[in-house]
Amino acid sequence: MAVAPVRAASASTEKAGFHHVAAARVQKTVTRAAPRAAKLTFGETYCAAVIRDTNAVAVWATVAGCLVTGLAEVWQWIVTCLAADWQAMVLVLSDLSPTMDLSMTKRGSMTNAIEASGLVKRFGKTTALAGIDLVARTGTVLGVLGPNGAGKTTAVRILATLLRPDDGQARVCGYDVHRQAHEVRQLIGLTGQYASVDDGLSGVNNLIMIGRLLGDSRAHARARAAELLERFDLTEAAQRPVKTYSGGMRRRLDLAASLVGHPRVLYLDEPTTGLDPRSRMEVWGMVRAMVAEGVTVLLTTQYLDEADQLAHDIVVIDHGTVIATGTPDELKAKAGARVLEVSPVNPARLDGVAAVLADRTGALPDTDVEADVVRVPVADAAVLPVIIRDLDEAGVELAEFAMRKASLDEVFLTLTGPPEALDDSNGPRELERSPR
Repeated sequence: MAVAPVRAASASTEKAGFHHVAAARVQKTVTRAAPRAAKLTFGETYCAAVIRDTNAVAVWATVAGCLVTGLAEVWQWIVTCLAADWQAMVLVLSDLSPTMDLSMTKRGSMTNAIEASGLVKRFGKTTALAGIDLVARTGTVLGVLGPNGAGKTTAVRILATLLRPDDGQARVCGYDVHRQAHEVRQLIGLTGQYASVDDGLSGVNNLIMIGRLLGDSRAHARARAAELLERFDLTEAAQRPVKTYSGGMRRRLDLAASLVGHPRVLYLDEPTTGLDPRSRMEVWGMVRAMVAEGVTVLLTTQYLDEADQLAHDIVVIDHGTVIATGTPDELKAKAGARVLEVSPVNPARLDGVAAVLADRTGALPDTDVEADVVRVPVADAAVLPVIIRDLDEAGVELAEFAMRKASLDEVFLTLTGPPEALDDSNGPRELERSPR
């Protein structure tokens, strides 16, 4: 929080000395008890106040900063300082009041960690985002799905304060991503599509470096690095250069790096791209563990099973607009019909099965020759006995006959259209890679 200009308050040498002692004790309390974001806010407030005035105003700016950050631990010092010089407090708070964020009281009880409305972003003549809305509930996973170039990464960059929207608003933990970008950056972590760790450094030195850049002491940075390496099962490889790591190990280290600063919100932009199935499941387990600790995760992915496994809520984006929202089950229900899967004992009868299914459902069946199965959406389960009778009369012996809910893959194709519809005649749709 930036401290507003304050008027100088007259104070005797005795009072100034008292206030400096009080300020030092407040600083000790905050340093011991406050989380990283509060420490930084406190530090900015205290330093700014000391530069402007070395007497009573310094402590009152400090106390005001602590009030804004909501630190219950300093209330006893507020009372003490009020008794000593209440007039200075009035001066400082009167100057601070126009810049204080009045929504701070709401942050403690807010249920949404991310709120975005009407986000618009253009790159030249191309519109990457055309007014999207996003809401992520605190302590949940919001899955953002969409084809290549739909605008997923652009949305993540805006929410991570790396891009400014051309229109619309977005708040993270109550802070505006444009006007209060500094505060937002203290609360978020970001893991991009590709590991961003330094290949030439060891795993432990990568994490120590990030800790030091965040302002941690050397001892604290080492302790945090050791904690994260153990958590992500990288302790044995801690001293090895990252260039010797496997793809799964690099991705785990990248996730660990995004957690060095204890983020409340974590952006995972296609975190399992290129990983083998075992490594993907390991990353899924780590994401679940983070959410269990209260971290809010925004996950972009093209793997529909990944979203089905992890996401509490899903937003589907196509051509820069939101085309569907809901839980995985709600989206499956919106897709309409359930899916009937029929496998004949003799694969040569696949065409005959497809003909019966098309005739009785009125839908176009999907024949999977490799799996020897025909799939078709079914709106009314009452047609199933009729289909079985028709197949029996046709002499088709069945190996499998099963009804299931639509998968997210089928929902995705229903919402976005077949792959041919995704081609853009005006050029590539990899908008996220366009120059800023």
